[in-house]
Amino acid sequence: MLTRKQCIIKRIFDLTISLVLFLLLIIPLLLLTGIATMSTKQRGLFTQQRIGRYGNRFSIYKIRSLKGSEHLDILVIKKSETGFGRWIRETNLDELPQLINVILGNMSLVGPRPDVPGYADSLQGEDRIILSVKPGITGPATIKYRNEDKLLMQQVNPKKYNDEVIWPDKVAINKKYIKNWSLQKDIGYLFASLFGMSSDPDSYRK
Repeated sequence: MLTRKQCIIKRIFDLTISLVLFLLLIIPLLLLTGIATMSTKQRGLFTQQRIGRYGNRFSIYKIRSLKGSEHLDILVIKKSETGFGRWIRETNLDELPQLINVILGNMSLVGPRPDVPGYADSLQGEDRIILSVKPGITGPATIKYRNEDKLLMQQVNPKKYNDEVIWPDKVAINKKYIKNWSLQKDIGYLFASLFGMSSDPDSYRK
């Protein structure tokens, strides 16, 4: 678990970097949001309920990549994607508005990805250490599973594979991340996410 001093250092780093990035990317963000509005025929910027620190719910900001509103599993998601939506999901540009979440203080640049209700908020025992930190835009589990959609599409039962294989592995990775946190490692994860470096999170724990 991060100490109070570590949390302060992490917050200063998050706020500084996210403010600079937001100012630099505000025009591209507006353009992407406008294109998303045209391609989905819905508001391009939307919010979704996710589980944050201490298990509290918050609204995450995303650029819309899917048509409709009921996206219960990966199969429905893939059928609902627009051509533009597929591209921004593959490039993770749909996550850029989460810089707003970082500035507001309910997310961090690096940390466990915020899940929909039913996963992180259901953790028990030592696993609940994951809820002691703010969720992140990227992190070691996100890097390892950067191609999660493709992996799930290869499974006979995607939801079962996610619940029994991917999710437990993410929990284990995120627990190690929190127990061994350092600012240097956070910077490493950011570079790995931006430049497509190794998907093996162990590479950044040394």
